[in-house]
Amino acid sequence: MKNKYRKLLQKEAPNLYKSYEDIVEEQFELFAKKQLDYGISNISTGANLETKEGKEFALHGLWFRMNDKIQRLKNLVVLGEPDTVGESIEDTFKDLSVYGIIGQIVQQGKFK
Repeated sequence: MKNKYRKLLQKEAPNLYKSYEDIVEEQFELFAKKQLDYGISNISTGANLETKEGKEFALHGLWFRMNDKIQRLKNLVVLGEPDTVGESIEDTFKDLSVYGIIGQIVQQGKFK
């Protein structure tokens, strides 16, 4: 039953299924690259993620990073401002996706 909905979506909307699958794979590669570039401690910033306080600290940091991206989307999409830093709308969505997954891993206590 684990893949019930995935199999149904693949059958009903194969192009959508493939597009999503490709993006997830690309996101995983981006996550791996950034973790190697910045280091694992970038998320914990020295906090112990095995404690409630450490998790909260990391989640607050992720919230700030995500808020920066949301504000960037606001400027690019809502206000129609031009891209002046070389980070496209697509790049911003990618970063938000990765931060969202990292947040889930931190919340589950598995970011070690």
